[in-house]
Amino acid sequence: MSETLLDLEELEDDSPQLYEHYRFVVDKGQVPVRVDKYMCEKLQHSSRNRIQKAADAGFVHVGDRPVKSNYKVRPGDVVTLMLDRPRFETSIVAEDIPLDIVYEDSQLMVINKPAGMVVHPGCGNFTGTLVNAIAWHLRDMKAYDPNDPEVGLVHRIDKDTTGLLVAAKTPEAKSNLGLQFFNKTTHRSYVALVWGNLTEDTGRIEGNIGRDPKDRLRMTVTPPDSEIGKPAVTHYRVMERLGYVTLVECVLETGRTHQIRAHMRHIGHPLFGDERYGGTEILRGERSATYKAFVNNCFKVCPRQALHAQTLGFRHPVTGEQLDFNSPLPADLDALITKWRTYMKGNEHKL
Repeated sequence: MSETLLDLEELEDDSPQLYEHYRFVVDKGQVPVRVDKYMCEKLQHSSRNRIQKAADAGFVHVGDRPVKSNYKVRPGDVVTLMLDRPRFETSIVAEDIPLDIVYEDSQLMVINKPAGMVVHPGCGNFTGTLVNAIAWHLRDMKAYDPNDPEVGLVHRIDKDTTGLLVAAKTPEAKSNLGLQFFNKTTHRSYVALVWGNLTEDTGRIEGNIGRDPKDRLRMTVTPPDSEIGKPAVTHYRVMERLGYVTLVECVLETGRTHQIRAHMRHIGHPLFGDERYGGTEILRGERSATYKAFVNNCFKVCPRQALHAQTLGFRHPVTGEQLDFNSPLPADLDALITKWRTYMKGNEHKL
């Protein structure tokens, strides 16, 4: 049974024993909000309606008491989802899912991830992930245990970000690669299409990244000396100016959750199509119906944040050889850029 709230209709109100499935401690800065809305933000793959049904059935608790869906959480509250069955076992099962393998040897593999694929099982995503696919690909390698944290993916990218990732087949390889990422000796560059025309051709964005207290699914940027969040640095270079949007290369000095997405929004240039960070609004350009239709068509061509992990470089964990990989732009991002180029050529007099 999938560990989501999709099966709540099957639960009985008079279950003799309840098991804790999720626990959340409300942040100090949290404003009062209904518990069903709060949990919906936390359990993003479950609907608010089903969370309300869980509360009505007595499965949503604050402290050791069940609460109704209109209860407003307060800072310090401990909110739990209690169900009448033990927590779903999240062991990784091998699944026959195609992989675009760029490079592979006895120690590691470099994979080109498509848009829409979650990299690792988590809340609401227990199958169909990149880790499940890797487990299938390496199913005949007896020494590889997909449930062993000492092997597998060395780093991650977001579900709707495309591009290159490296996975280690042995503990020694993962330890070595992990140290390279920690010491910032790896090279990673991303291609992004952002809203607006950047003033400078190159730039450096520095600011701590941490959870946004108003939206726990989004990251926010705070000053480097704020002691809030983790230090993060992104370097960018303008690749092509396309009127109301700009194609940029971003090089990571650190690797924080949503780093490029949060940093670019912080300087006023959200990624095109990035719903979480405001990129699905028409932020630059004309007010004409024709232009609005064009932009909305662009959103359909690439219905995700316009971000691609294009290059990845590191030293081989055993041989020490420098390995550098490049991933071509995916079809949706390439088509999006082409549309903006065409638009710019036909409207240069307006820009």
